[in-house]
Amino acid sequence: MVTPVATPAAADEATVIAPQTYSPVDLADNLGRFRSKLSAYLKPEEVARVESAYAFSDAAHRGQFRSSGDPYVSHPLAVAGTLADWHLDPQALIAALLHDVMEDTAITKQEISDTFGKSAAELVDGVSKLDRIENQSYEEAQAENFRKMLLAMARDVRVILIKLADRLHNMRTLGAVPREKRRRIARETLDIYAPIASRLGLNTLYRELQELSFRHLHPLRYRVLEKAVKGARGNRREVVGKIMQALRRHLPEAGIEAEVMGREKHLYGIYRKMREKHLSFSQVLDIYGFRVIVKDVPTCYLALGALHSIYKPVPGKFKDYIAIPKANGYQSLHSTLIGPYGTPVEVQIRTAEMHHIGESGVAAHWLYKDENALSELQQKTHKWLQSLLELQSASGDSAEFLEHVKVDLFPGEIYVFTPKGKILGLARGATAVDFAYAVHTDIGNRCVACRINFELMPLRTELRNGDRIEIITATHANPNPSWLSYVKSGKARAQIRHFLKTQQHEESAALGERLLGQALAGQGLQPADISSSVWERFLHERAAKTSRRDVLTDIGLGKRMAAIVARRLAAAREAEGGAPVEHKPQGAIIIRGSEGVAVQLAKCCRPIPGDPIVGIIRKGQGLVVHTHDCHSVGKTHHERDNWVDVEWEPSTERLFEVGIRIVAENRRGVLAKVAAEIAAGGSDIQNVNMDEETGLYTTLNFTLQVANRVHFARIIRGLRRIPEVMRITRAKE
Repeated sequence: MVTPVATPAAADEATVIAPQTYSPVDLADNLGRFRSKLSAYLKPEEVARVESAYAFSDAAHRGQFRSSGDPYVSHPLAVAGTLADWHLDPQALIAALLHDVMEDTAITKQEISDTFGKSAAELVDGVSKLDRIENQSYEEAQAENFRKMLLAMARDVRVILIKLADRLHNMRTLGAVPREKRRRIARETLDIYAPIASRLGLNTLYRELQELSFRHLHPLRYRVLEKAVKGARGNRREVVGKIMQALRRHLPEAGIEAEVMGREKHLYGIYRKMREKHLSFSQVLDIYGFRVIVKDVPTCYLALGALHSIYKPVPGKFKDYIAIPKANGYQSLHSTLIGPYGTPVEVQIRTAEMHHIGESGVAAHWLYKDENALSELQQKTHKWLQSLLELQSASGDSAEFLEHVKVDLFPGEIYVFTPKGKILGLARGATAVDFAYAVHTDIGNRCVACRINFELMPLRTELRNGDRIEIITATHANPNPSWLSYVKSGKARAQIRHFLKTQQHEESAALGERLLGQALAGQGLQPADISSSVWERFLHERAAKTSRRDVLTDIGLGKRMAAIVARRLAAAREAEGGAPVEHKPQGAIIIRGSEGVAVQLAKCCRPIPGDPIVGIIRKGQGLVVHTHDCHSVGKTHHERDNWVDVEWEPSTERLFEVGIRIVAENRRGVLAKVAAEIAAGGSDIQNVNMDEETGLYTTLNFTLQVANRVHFARIIRGLRRIPEVMRITRAKE
């Protein structure tokens, strides 16, 4: 068998090296431990099926070695071993053992399906990486690979469990790969895979992935911090021992049976706290924490009271995740206490069941068969997985999808209430718009205002724990592009972008129809003269899978020239027996100012009705309208084919922005006089700023809203009557 050439996207590619590094004794030992794990919870016939999958994988990967020198089959065996620790079903174990055979060998999905069943083949296909597409960047390939993985996960959560176990073993053996690749894989793990593990409640795995990523991303910082923690461990041993003894003595005295465990904060957790809060290591006092495990929920609260009677709690450092669980199903009471010598200590109180779910998350479904105890967790996980499908449909490409999902991978940190008292968890920094989209996409698309704690507030208001939010909607309201600058959630960002893109296509198609009508007029034709059969002939000649609407949209977006399309339609009409066309002058496109994103008024010259104007088709932007004397128009004289004859609608209903620059005497009250005159002229001030004062005079810059050029001239005449105003010019930049 020929060893495949591995792509840079693979984190664990097979590498052929000297076979003397082969270690059959270690492999046999690992295989023996794996069999023991299987025998502990699977039936003999199921164990036999899994062992046959191992034999299949061993044969497929024979002759392949990892960068560490180990036989390649040791990797899928380690991945399956992690899943066996979670007591996953035989199909998942088989898929884990075979997860690289489709990528690294000649084995096909059909062969796996024929030998081990369709379910195992689907799991392997979901886990397998994508082949590198020609001319695709590493970032694009990773984004597409990640999109495929998450969508497969939405169909079957076992896909991500296998993928996470795969990443865990790769991280444990990362020392054998080159430094740059090591850093790249560690960064990807920290940004993507560790948050996924956290989101699914796999906290033990989450912490180990963070630690391993930290070690490879910042090896020097890791070693320094590790040494500091070891030194502090000796210094604080006495304090930790005193706290442990006090807890184990006082809880039984209060009639509470509890298991007390001490734990040391992980290095990455300490490092992150030092960075986020700008602390030195000596200032991070809560390196140690304790877990108190009791029999039931009421005892959790009794234990909390008993602990607060021993050590004083730190105000504001209590969190009740039992009443309001985290999004991943995690439940526990957290309280920070002041221990001996003023040392802060975090205590977590939970039941044994909460502890199992907290450590194993969704994998607890296979560990514990009591479905009633986990139904809520499963529902939350299923809801999140389904939301990935919504994000996929709203996202334009893989990179955008990855951006949206990364935002939502970090668990919500604030909890707010709907008017009916339902609790919603959102990311810290979320706004009222994020809340609206969390309730329903239609609510988000139609929201116009909000009430926070019964008070009207702006939609960009940042929400806080415990806020009560009421969203006010309007039937004809639409998402505002400016929302993208402050929304936090991936769902909100994806749905806003999706709406704007859809709207742009609709408006571009309408503009394209008008531009084509203008171009057909130059051929002596009307749009009604172009029959369906002529359109079909035109589309067939293009030999591309496109539609009439696509052609119109492309014209509106500047991707096709309306004149060329018109000539070809005229030629297709003649080919079908139509009368020869007579060339006539083209009519102008009428500009109303309310066309939407397909027609844009240039920011460089800000034309208003009454200004002589010219339209320029910009690829991907549509029609951009400039004043005829705009310097941008002069720069495009060599692109006259893109120029379009445009005229203003005689009566427009909307207001247009225009800039003016006023040089006035530097006297008290001048700004008030100018503002009063503008208001008297029936105009609103959108923006005002003042240039740096230069002696006797100052320059005021206004952005006003006017109906047309006549309205603007009337305002200018009023401003000239102010004695302190020396000069007025229209600002076109």
